[in-house]
Amino acid sequence: MTDIVIIGSGAVGLPTAYYLAQEGMHVTLVDKATAPAQGSFKSAIGGVRATHSDPAKITICEDSLRIFSTWEEKTGTDIGWKKGGYCFPAYRSQDEDLLKSMLRIQHKYNLKIEWLDADGVKKAAPGINENRLIGGTLSADDGQASPLLFASSLTEECERLGVEFRFSEQATKVIVKYDRVVGLETNKGTIATDCVLDAAGAGATQVAATVNVQIPVSPDSHEAGVSMPIEHFLDPLVVDLRPDPEGRTSNFYFGQTKDGSVIFCYTPSPIIPGEDRRCTSEFLPNISRRLLDIMPRFKNLVIRRLWRGLYPMTPDGSPILGRAANVNGFYLAVGMGGQGFMMGPGVARNMAHYITTGKSYLESDLFESLSPQRDFHARREALE
Repeated sequence: MTDIVIIGSGAVGLPTAYYLAQEGMHVTLVDKATAPAQGSFKSAIGGVRATHSDPAKITICEDSLRIFSTWEEKTGTDIGWKKGGYCFPAYRSQDEDLLKSMLRIQHKYNLKIEWLDADGVKKAAPGINENRLIGGTLSADDGQASPLLFASSLTEECERLGVEFRFSEQATKVIVKYDRVVGLETNKGTIATDCVLDAAGAGATQVAATVNVQIPVSPDSHEAGVSMPIEHFLDPLVVDLRPDPEGRTSNFYFGQTKDGSVIFCYTPSPIIPGEDRRCTSEFLPNISRRLLDIMPRFKNLVIRRLWRGLYPMTPDGSPILGRAANVNGFYLAVGMGGQGFMMGPGVARNMAHYITTGKSYLESDLFESLSPQRDFHARREALE
């Protein structure tokens, strides 16, 4: 028998296994993939920001930032951490109003974020298109890390702590007796346990349905890419909130990694629902136009690789954390949207504490705002 089974070895499941194992729990991690972090984890572009408008997300990501920024010091492993901040340039008055309106709540949580005039944005992002540039925000403490390096280091740490990995194993049913978890059925047999954490990402809804728990998580797909390394010139990740004139994309973002590569992604318009991870023919032409419009110096970039990942979305854009109301021992850490990598360590530390003690590190009202039983249409975060 194992103390807990975690379904999914991704951006949430893997660090949660790490923190639970640190608490002395025998953790079994089940994943249908052949290795850890084969889903949305490795598809992330690696940005980590606390500059949200939702207090729960702000607090979780502040925790994540502390974990990412001190990881090498604690483990001796380089995960490509780069403290360069996030820059949101404003080219439209509505974007200026939105960004300035969020400063009050962001400053309440002591985020180091400031409004810059156009000259300040040009200094933060050298070469940015200054035509109609009004200004923008810069959050100095945000940064980025390598999802691949972090996943590899987490796996090593989990192995050192005795986490049992069971790959190429599909979870088929959470076994419940008298409203209490007693095991997990997989395509390879049954694992006895009285505690299961659903961290299955895009597949979370199907897992929860096996115990008649309904959660509104629906995946859609986004593409990203990375260039060959160039001489370093850009510290922050840059987020352009504007839709493109042809209506094919909404916001898009890019940054330069620690090794000099330029990494980029956009939100397609309309959203592409489903779990298809094949790259499309339209992504590179669309992203190229947007990159060259905002940063003309990218005209000679050599693109190294493109890929497509999934955003497991909830209706309000916030994750679902907590215990299912009608099943003792069944926990949920799902619905991270496109922010699983940046929220993962903070979510994991909170969920591990919640599972072992019954309390989250988050203030109770903030944790309750992410409950599986909340009203999912009550609010939606301004910056997703």
